[in-house]
Amino acid sequence: MTITINGKETTIPDNPGRTIESLLEELDVSQRLYVTVELNGEILDRAAHETTPVAGGDVIEFLYFMGGGR
Repeated sequence: MTITINGKETTIPDNPGRTIESLLEELDVSQRLYVTVELNGEILDRAAHETTPVAGGDVIEFLYFMGGGR
């Protein structure tokens, strides 16, 4: 299946049971506890990561919000 991750078209094996959470694990996304996921233009609630399926054609962005500065 083909999905877009952070602006890059990516081909991953078909897996009908794949969720956002399992995709984060598969891709070994660092600091998973601090990542915000946008799926097809909508920010996902963290609690939905375990149940939201990933489908071909999805556009997924992994966002990290940083604080700091003056």
